[in-house]
Amino acid sequence: MLRTLFLQAPSFDGFDGGAGSRYQAKREIKSFWFPTWLAQPAALVENSKLIDAPPHRQSLADVTSQAKDFDLVVVHTSTPSFASDVKTIEALKAVNPNLKAGLIGAKVAVDSQKSLERAPAVDFVARNEFDFTIKDVADDKPWADIAGLSWRNGEGVIVHNEDRPILEHMDDLPFVSPIYQRDLKIENYFIGYLKHPYISIYTGRGCKSRCTFCLWPQTVGGHRYRTRSVEHVIEEIAWAKKAFPQVKEFFFDDDTFTDNLPRAEAIAKELGRLGVTWSCNAKANVPYESLKKLKDGGLRLLLVGYESGDQQILHNIKKGMRVEVAEKFTRDCHELGITIHGTFIVGLPGETKETLEKTMKWAAKINPHTIQVSLAAPYPGTFLYDQALKNGWLDADNAELVDEHGIQIAPLHYPHLSHGEIFNSVEEFYKSFYFRPSKIGSIVSEMIRSPEMMKRRLREGVEFFDFLKERRQIAA
Repeated sequence: MLRTLFLQAPSFDGFDGGAGSRYQAKREIKSFWFPTWLAQPAALVENSKLIDAPPHRQSLADVTSQAKDFDLVVVHTSTPSFASDVKTIEALKAVNPNLKAGLIGAKVAVDSQKSLERAPAVDFVARNEFDFTIKDVADDKPWADIAGLSWRNGEGVIVHNEDRPILEHMDDLPFVSPIYQRDLKIENYFIGYLKHPYISIYTGRGCKSRCTFCLWPQTVGGHRYRTRSVEHVIEEIAWAKKAFPQVKEFFFDDDTFTDNLPRAEAIAKELGRLGVTWSCNAKANVPYESLKKLKDGGLRLLLVGYESGDQQILHNIKKGMRVEVAEKFTRDCHELGITIHGTFIVGLPGETKETLEKTMKWAAKINPHTIQVSLAAPYPGTFLYDQALKNGWLDADNAELVDEHGIQIAPLHYPHLSHGEIFNSVEEFYKSFYFRPSKIGSIVSEMIRSPEMMKRRLREGVEFFDFLKERRQIAA
């Protein structure tokens, strides 16, 4: 077995490369998701090591100093970080010329040929669902025999092996939390709307929704929700509860945990017996009776992708959601005491100045506890990307998703709505939501009740206004 390093490479300061379905970028408030997509194959490879450089503030020099300790490095990459990740591999190979290097992630899953062409230092990429592909490489199997691998042979010719069948038995994957314990400092992972410290894991892969912008279901996970058994999930949470007594919340990072409600309710019942606090991603269509069962089982927060308050835009992006259903769902959550972090996207197909204003007013009306406003990000491999190219909303030669500092930009434009107008609407959206007297009052009340929350919100406020300052410099 090859000595294997799994690496989230240093890139932009504060860059959240571990973010999943929607986008990787520097966020309004410094936030880091766990590198679960690296930890999963790391759990399959004995004596491997995982380095997640950004949240641990590890520099390129910190990483390259360890290059000689390994035979193989596997780097998780994304469209925004690809060039930087390749430079890291080049630096590692300069120290250890015998090192074999590969890439995983949605970027190379959909663009394996061009990725290898543009990065001569990279020896292979593992396409699509890559866990056991990487295990085969680490086991030193002949590359020609490894399904799901695209690689450069001895003559420099790029070879694409047959696809690897999608994983059906999710319980075949080992727990990721022991890798967190072995290689990560969990206190370095922070999400503004989750309790700290937290841990996130996946209990399944895939999402049956067809949202045109959503990255991972269209590139890696697929649209069929394949799940671990209830027993397997509960066993890992019970293990992690003992291993990390400081953890205050567990987050299930499945694209849509509520896609299978009977299973979600069964997990909630067992989590209630364990006495843990947990949160998850949800679609805004969960009925009251199910919400109550989840709440009774320890659910604290739902991360909900509302995207827009305009019904036509929701149709345009194939969201499969009715505005009135989302409103009832939100009222039910408020009644049950379930906190909501609502996410919205500006600049989606059909967006106008009027729909932007409509969505801002709607967000204030339904009033989730906190919100996140993102710019529409047309990632290669998504329906939105192809649609934008076809309609002239995106210039393929200037399709960057972040600027040189890792801050998300507005790549899409429409005849009636410019890049700048879409970009500037993010700040306007935040101000319209958070600078209301009622919202200010609720935040102040929350801070008064909790000294810990007081410290946290003040820090977040400083980071948020610094972020807005950086965005204004971009706009200028």
